[in-house]
Amino acid sequence: MVQSRGRWWILALASIAIAGNYYVYDSIAPIADLLRSQRGLTQSQIGLLNAVFSLPNIPLALVGGILIDRLGAAKTAFGSAIFCAGGALLTAIGEPYGVMVTGRLFFGVGEETLLIALLAGLAQWFSAAGMAFAMSLFFSLARVGSYLADISPRWAPKLYAAGWGPPLWLAAGLSLASLAAALIYLLLDARRASAVFEPLASHLPRLKDLIRFDLSFWFILTLNVLFASVFFPFRSTFAITYFQDAKGLSLADAGLVNSWVFFAAIFATPVFGGLADRFGHRALMLTIGAGLLPLTFLILGATPWSLWVSTALMGVSFSMVPAVIWPATTLLVERGRLGAALGMINVLQNLGLTVCNLAAGALNDHYHASAANPGGYQPMLVLFGGLGLIGFAATACLWVRESGPNGHGLNRPSPRA
Repeated sequence: MVQSRGRWWILALASIAIAGNYYVYDSIAPIADLLRSQRGLTQSQIGLLNAVFSLPNIPLALVGGILIDRLGAAKTAFGSAIFCAGGALLTAIGEPYGVMVTGRLFFGVGEETLLIALLAGLAQWFSAAGMAFAMSLFFSLARVGSYLADISPRWAPKLYAAGWGPPLWLAAGLSLASLAAALIYLLLDARRASAVFEPLASHLPRLKDLIRFDLSFWFILTLNVLFASVFFPFRSTFAITYFQDAKGLSLADAGLVNSWVFFAAIFATPVFGGLADRFGHRALMLTIGAGLLPLTFLILGATPWSLWVSTALMGVSFSMVPAVIWPATTLLVERGRLGAALGMINVLQNLGLTVCNLAAGALNDHYHASAANPGGYQPMLVLFGGLGLIGFAATACLWVRESGPNGHGLNRPSPRA
């Protein structure tokens, strides 16, 4: 992989492109209570708004990965950003409910492919020596979008006072800004890529190519799928409403508590990425980060401890795991199959996101979770905690395997550039 002085511009543009759309994804949680009170939506219907985001990517994420291998990361990213912007605009229109659902579906078609396209692009522009740090910076800047979405009731109170619609129009505007960043990325990439990158894969992957990954890849895939399936349905769909109903917080305070998970990740993710590059021990870091997730739900559901304890633990987990897991994945898969591998991860990840959003909403409705019955949220916490525990077990297996003779260098420091 050849280094280029323009790689930092690419990193900045990629981060802007994803940050705006992270804001769009997380814009549902702050208005969940407004959708419930002003439009009479059930928790299952609110859960569907994020579940349908993931639904199309169950079949399409692998297609997106193949497109990356065939067409290139920049072209795929720009095309995906168009879908994101169109979906965000439909979501902001929002009425009737079917239009809002359709908008979230269109947005989902684009956003997941956009993410893996940008990750594949960074893998092209950065060598192994700095990849973890670059990808962690990418995620760190992306978390700014999530953080701003969570605290938006504080910095844009007039929009929320006007109802559920204006906050979604703000999100749509940020998605258009992301589209502009993706376009500039495409133009810069087209100018420099031919002199920098190795040729892309020259053939479509066959089914046997997709399933013949090493055992370590399947362990890390399991963590990737379950971590996302637990973290995002909770923090990006139900957490703010849960904090309002079960912990008695106002909308602004619930959003603030939720936002600190993302705020901590803005600063901590690059630190963990730099540590992984400098010292290695990636499998151990993943094991620690994965173990904190089920512990968080145990504390939420079984103790009267301050919300800041669970928030801090989840913040560390959410900073450590993404900082390490994506660059570690690139060490387990050869470049010619990287797009397909990332696509496979996202196929299963989006299946998990869809199922968990729907399941959590259904559990909350079935057990009548509300401010009058905060105990009705307990089954949701048990679901998320149990899945997090399985992810931790898979990561522990990865740590054991990578510590033996069949390891792939996850525990070694990155070579100096």
